[in-house]
Amino acid sequence: MVLPINEDTDFSFLCVYQADNLSDALKKLKITTTDSTADSLEGCLDCLLQALAQNKFMRNPCVDAGLIPPLVQLLNCKDQEVLLQTGRALGNICYDSHEGRNAVDHAGGAHIVVDHIRSLCSKTDPASEKLLTVFCGMLMNYSNENDTLQSQLINMGVIPTLVKLLGIHCQNAALTEMCLVAFGNLAELESSKEQFAYTNIAEELVKLFKKQIEHDKKEMIFEVLAPLAENDVIKLQLVEAGLVECLLEIVQKTVDSDKEDDIAELKTASDLMVLLLLGDESMQKLFEGGKGSVFQRVLSWIPSNSHQLQLAGALAIANFARNDGNCIHMVDNGIVQKLMDLLDRHVEDGNVTVQHAALSALRNLAIPVVNKAKMLSAGVAEAVLKFLRSEMPPVQFKLLGTLRMLIDAQAEAAEQLGKNAKLVERLVEWCEAKDHAGVMGESNRLLSALIRHSKSKDVIRTIVQSGGIKHLVTMATSEHVIMQNEALVALALIAALELVTAEKDLENAQLVQILHRLLSDDRSAPEIKYNSMVLICALIGSEPLQKEVQSMAFLEVVSKLRSHENKTVAQQASLTEQRLAVES
Repeated sequence: MVLPINEDTDFSFLCVYQADNLSDALKKLKITTTDSTADSLEGCLDCLLQALAQNKFMRNPCVDAGLIPPLVQLLNCKDQEVLLQTGRALGNICYDSHEGRNAVDHAGGAHIVVDHIRSLCSKTDPASEKLLTVFCGMLMNYSNENDTLQSQLINMGVIPTLVKLLGIHCQNAALTEMCLVAFGNLAELESSKEQFAYTNIAEELVKLFKKQIEHDKKEMIFEVLAPLAENDVIKLQLVEAGLVECLLEIVQKTVDSDKEDDIAELKTASDLMVLLLLGDESMQKLFEGGKGSVFQRVLSWIPSNSHQLQLAGALAIANFARNDGNCIHMVDNGIVQKLMDLLDRHVEDGNVTVQHAALSALRNLAIPVVNKAKMLSAGVAEAVLKFLRSEMPPVQFKLLGTLRMLIDAQAEAAEQLGKNAKLVERLVEWCEAKDHAGVMGESNRLLSALIRHSKSKDVIRTIVQSGGIKHLVTMATSEHVIMQNEALVALALIAALELVTAEKDLENAQLVQILHRLLSDDRSAPEIKYNSMVLICALIGSEPLQKEVQSMAFLEVVSKLRSHENKTVAQQASLTEQRLAVES
C-alpha cells in the first residue's frame, strides 16, 4: 500500500508538527490504525516521509517535527517493505543535512542499520540484497564528510562487515557500488586503515577491478585504492594481490590514446603505482634485486614521450632508491644516464614536475658513498647546474639537495663547484628566499658544504666576494642543531684559512656576539658549545675580533663550561680558557 503523493499535496502541517511517537504522528496525519493494519500504515507514513525527505527544503522540517525517533523505531519492524522505505527515508534525510544526521545519531539509527547489515550480509536473495543496498546507501549519506560519524561507524566494526559483504555480493552492481562509496568515505580516516589491513580488502578490490570494463567503475575502485594504499601494510597486500599487473596493463593500453578517459586512467594508474612503491616492503618486493619485471617496465617509462609516464618513471626510481643496495645496483646499471637524458629534454621550458622528479631520483641515488664519484664522472653536476636559472622553488630545492649529496666528502668536486661564481651568487640569492624556507635552508647548507668538503681558500674567497659570510653566521642561529653545527664548522675553517679576507664580514655579521649567546645558553647542544669555543680560538687571531671577544667577558662563560657533563666540552673549555687568558 502506497500513499499517493502529488505536487498539490499540502505539507504545511510539518512546520508545526511535533510528534513524540509514531501513533501520535499517525493521529496528527488523521490516519486511524488498528493492530491488523498498523504495519501497512507505518509503511504509508514512511513513504510519505521518503517523498518529503527527497525535497531538500523539507529535510530539516522533518527533523524539527520530531519524526526521526519514530522513524528509527520503524527499523525494528519485521516487514521488509517497511524496512526498505525506512532506510530510504533515513538516507534521504541524512543527505547533505547536518541536522538530519545528528537526529538519526541521537535516535540510535546507525547502530540498528549496522546490525541489520550484519544479519543480512550472507543472504543472497533479491529482497535481502535490495535491503542491503538501501542500508549501505543510508550509512553512506549518514557519514559522508563527517569524521565523527565515520569514526563512530568504524568503532562499531562496520568495516569487516562491509568487506565481507563485497566479497559475497560482488555480482550485484548496485550493492557493490554502495560498498565502494562507503569504503571511499571511511578510508580517508587513519583509524580505518588499521581495520582494513586486518581484512581481505586488497584481494576483493583487485578481484573486482579485474572484472571492470567501464571507465567510471574503474575510477570508483581507484578512489578507494588511493587512500588505502597510503598504509604500508595494505600496500604490500595490494602488491601481493596482483594490483601492479593490473596497473601496468592499463598503462600499456592507454599510453598512446588521446581519449580523455584513457588519459585520466593512465594518470591514475601510474600515480597509484608510484604510491605503492612508497612502502619499504612493497617497494623491495617489486625491485627484486633490480631484475624484477615491474622494475624493468618502470625503467621503460623514462624515455617515453608521455610526460605523465616520464614523471611516474622518475618518481618510481626515486622510490626504489631508498636504500644503498638498490641505489648502487641502479647506478651500476646505467640509470643515471637515463635520468640525465630525461632532464636534457626538459631544460628549456620543460615540465616542472618532471624536472623535480628526475632531480629527486638523482639526489637519492647520490646518497651512497660509492655512487658519488661515479655520478660526478658521469656529468651529473653539470646536468643539474643547467637548472640553476629555474625560478620554481621545488626544482631549486631538489637541485640544491642533489649537489649537496654529490659533494659530500668529494673535495675536488666541492672545490670546483665552490669556485663557480655563478653558482655561489645564486646560492647567496636563495639564502634570502624567506618565502621558501626549504630553498633557503638548502642554500645555506650547500654554501657550508662547499667550504667543509673542499677546505679550499679559493672557495672561501669566492663566497666572501659573493656576500655569503653573513648567511653562514645567521645559519649558526638556526633552530636545527645540524644546521648550526654545519655553519660553525664552516666558519671555523674560514677563520683558520682566510681570516683576514673574511674579517670585516664576520665583524659586520656580529659573529662574536652570537657565539657568546650560544655559549651562555644552557639549551645549546654539546657539539654547538664545543664548535663555538673552537671558533672563538680561531677568531682571536684577528685584532678587531679579538677586541670584541675581550670586551664580552668570554672567560667567565667559558670557565663555567669546564664542569660541563660532556667531557669533550669540558676539555675544550679548559683549552679555550687558557688561550683567552694568554691573549688577554
